[in-house]
Amino acid sequence: MLTCGLADPALGQQGLRLSKDDLQKRANGVLALMSFSIVPDITTSSLNIGSGTSSTKGSTSFFMTQLGGGDTISKSVPLYLEGVVAYSRYDPTFIASDGSESRRVPAKWNSTSVTGGIGWDLKLTDELKLRPIFNVALGNVTSDLRAASWYVGRQTGKDVDFLDRGSLNAYGLGGSLMLDYEHYRPEGEIDVELRYSDIRLKSFDSSAAVKGSADAKSVNLWARYRAPTGITLLQRPLRYVLELTHSEFLGDQRGILGFDRLTSVGAGLEFDSSAYSSFITRTRLVGRYVLGNNVSGFSVGLAVSF
Repeated sequence: MLTCGLADPALGQQGLRLSKDDLQKRANGVLALMSFSIVPDITTSSLNIGSGTSSTKGSTSFFMTQLGGGDTISKSVPLYLEGVVAYSRYDPTFIASDGSESRRVPAKWNSTSVTGGIGWDLKLTDELKLRPIFNVALGNVTSDLRAASWYVGRQTGKDVDFLDRGSLNAYGLGGSLMLDYEHYRPEGEIDVELRYSDIRLKSFDSSAAVKGSADAKSVNLWARYRAPTGITLLQRPLRYVLELTHSEFLGDQRGILGFDRLTSVGAGLEFDSSAYSSFITRTRLVGRYVLGNNVSGFSVGLAVSF
C-alpha cells in the first residue's frame, strides 16, 4: 500500500506532487502496517518480508519484531495486565518522474510502538475464564526521507512534499475479549486462548500531509502443550513444548502485506530453573514454522515465566 509511483507529465513545470487523496492513502497505509505491532500475536512477533525490484515500480521490504507478555496477578486478585513493545522498519522505493526521466528514490521508515492492556478474569469453570481487556497504544514513525527529498530535488529539480513530511505520531484505543482454558496435570499441561482484538489507531500532532487512521482487528487462536521428557535438568523435569497458532487479520490489516491469515506450528524445550531462581522460573526455546497466503518462513522464539 505504501509503495507509490510518481509520474504525471502535466506536472513537468510545477514539480512532482501527491494529491491529497494519495497522501491520505499513504498515511493510512503507515498506520495499517503499525497495527500489526500493537496486538500481541506469536505469528507476527517476528516478520521479515522483502520484494523484488523493478525499473517502473517501487520495491518494498518490511521488518518487525515484538516483545511482550501478560499474566493474571493471582487467583485471589484476577487482575490481568499485558504489555507489548514493538519495532518495525518499512523501506519503500519511490519512483520520481518529470514525465521524461524517472529516478528510483529509496526511503526508510522506522516505527516504534507500545501497547498496554488491563483486564479482569471472569471465572466460568475451574479451567475456563472469560477475560475482557481494555487496550491503549502509542506509536511513532520517523524517517530519513528528508535526505531522499533532497536527492529528488538535486537529480530532477523537483520537490516532493510527501517525502518532507514523512513522519507521524499515533494513538490507539480499543479492547480485546479472550477465552482462556488451562488444564494442568503432572503428566501434561494444556493452554488454549481464543482472542478477538479491535484497536483503532489515529494520528495526532503530525503534519497535515500525513494524518491518517487504521483499524487493527484480528482473531487469534493459540494452543500449547507441555509435558515432561523424562529427563531431569537443573533439579527439575525438562519439558518438551508443542504449539499451534492461527491468526485471521481483519479490517485494514487484511491483505496489506499480501496475506489475510497466518498459521504457526512450533516445537521446543522448557527449562525449569525454580530450584535456583525465584525470579525467572521457566525458560522456553521454541522453533516455529509460519505459513500463510504467499508467505512462509521459520523463526526461533525465547520466552520466560516469572
